[in-house]
Amino acid sequence: MPRFVAVLAPETPSVSINNAEKVHIVHSVFIKALGYSDSALSSPIIGIINTYSSFNPCHSNVPQLIESVKRGVLASGGLPVDFPTISIHESFASPTSMYLRNLMSMDTEEMIKAQPVDAVVMIGGCDKTVPAQLMGGISANKPVVPLITGPMMPGSVQGSRVGACTDCRSYWAKYRAGGIDVEDIMSVNEELAPTGGTCGVMGTASTMACVTAGLGLLELRAGATAAAVSSARLRVAEQAGRNAVAMLTKDQMKPQDLLTRESFINAITVLQAIGGSTNAVVHLLAIINRHPRVAGTIDLKTFDEIGKKTPLLVDLKPSGDNYMTDFHNAGGMLALLHTLRPLLHLDAKTITGQTLGEVLESTPFKTFPYSRQIIRSLDDPLHPASSLVVLYGNVCPNGAVMKASASKNRKLLHHRGSACVFEDTADLARRIDDPDLEVTEDSVLVLKSIGPVGNPGMPEAGLIPIPQKLGRKGVLDMLRISDGRMSGTAGGTILLHISPESADLDSVFGVVQTGDKIVCDVERRLLSLDVEQDEIARRIAERKQRAQTATHDRPEPWIDRHDRRGYRGLYEREVNQSHLGCDFGFLTANGGPGGSKNIESR
Repeated sequence: MPRFVAVLAPETPSVSINNAEKVHIVHSVFIKALGYSDSALSSPIIGIINTYSSFNPCHSNVPQLIESVKRGVLASGGLPVDFPTISIHESFASPTSMYLRNLMSMDTEEMIKAQPVDAVVMIGGCDKTVPAQLMGGISANKPVVPLITGPMMPGSVQGSRVGACTDCRSYWAKYRAGGIDVEDIMSVNEELAPTGGTCGVMGTASTMACVTAGLGLLELRAGATAAAVSSARLRVAEQAGRNAVAMLTKDQMKPQDLLTRESFINAITVLQAIGGSTNAVVHLLAIINRHPRVAGTIDLKTFDEIGKKTPLLVDLKPSGDNYMTDFHNAGGMLALLHTLRPLLHLDAKTITGQTLGEVLESTPFKTFPYSRQIIRSLDDPLHPASSLVVLYGNVCPNGAVMKASASKNRKLLHHRGSACVFEDTADLARRIDDPDLEVTEDSVLVLKSIGPVGNPGMPEAGLIPIPQKLGRKGVLDMLRISDGRMSGTAGGTILLHISPESADLDSVFGVVQTGDKIVCDVERRLLSLDVEQDEIARRIAERKQRAQTATHDRPEPWIDRHDRRGYRGLYEREVNQSHLGCDFGFLTANGGPGGSKNIESR
């Protein structure tokens, strides 16, 4: 049977061979319009997902990467065929990029399943694209090879290196505090993102690249870290094309076979060791819950347990001082995984067909002083353990996440303060810089209604700005709490992903009031509202009573969502909570409307 028929026929199992040949003839008529010969169509067909967009600077190098992938595929005897999917970017996506992640995962899954491809190279880089592709790729379950677009290079301001977007935030904080003027901030703006590529610090994009390598799905020396504008990135792309063809000669290369619970444990270990983005917790939970044999075996407590025995080793912003180019030059993921060997499951499979242990044995890495400056040893870590921590309490019975290693004031990791509450982002914008705002440096800033449903889309508004009147007094950090997310490039003592979110009528977080005392104790993994239980119950009952009279003329976060149209209606009705990954219940491995608990539409 011709190769093209063999690819098509399994998608139509009830079709006879004669009818399959008819299908082949009809399809080949149209594919030949593109100039393909029968000889070319008899080769393994390698799809290449094209996520280029003029809106997406993180993916500006995708056209060059596609050409390099094609070179690798052709050199290995395959036929490369590129096709587009959604491209999600951080700069302009409305209401948030996270709102579109599940849509991109659906697009990725359905296009992989729908088209006659034997394997797929998935090109992504910007924060939500790699998680979306891994989610869709696992669900589609054809052999997939992730290809990262790569980080941008750092810029320079008055002789000091700067890079998006940790330095964006630090300079903006200086501007708000009156330390620099508008001309200074505009000058800095020219250098923060000097090349194409993803943020050049250990933000979400770089975190997901490193985590993908930890899963065993990337070439270790450069796959996660080579700069977007480097020739090394093009060679990584060529190798991705070769790997896609080579996977077809090996057994158990589909992601549901290749990836195991041990693969994900390794990835979480990497996440803790790099001081990675809190966003990666949500993304990894969504990816895990797409895998039929791993879903339900890893939860937030697993992340915390691994963190307790994993030191922070990589000295990159926002937890450290350096940039992704430094990490790459120090040996990248290869050097880090050699360092982490005692903590890893070395029998986990990789995309090469070898185990992780076999890959490390065949690629020794000799450390040198510079590499040890950027990638610390287990005996000399940047932070002893628990870069990312998970807290529980009456405010967050299903958990809350903090990047403790990025705290700028370690005293706040054990703190009791009065809540200064903002009901939503509009309330925050209106009052945060009010000179009469009742707030001190010991207050706890609380922002509600930015959870998965409440916004919708769980925006990265968790980095609540320091009130201007405090910033001008030199206050650099405060304890901040929200049900939203925070950019991986940001730092501070910030608790995120409160679950259940404030839009849930039973949420204790939803009834926190200004003046309430809040207790945060990271060592005890506790986040608690210090208010009598009877008073909490009274507030919740009163809130539910108000909800019964809410109308579209008097909108409330909990109004009926059954009449929402389009993707927003689907999103708000189906998205699950952050402790489950903010995926749609019907897309998870468990599937169906009951696959996960969402806020009930009322």
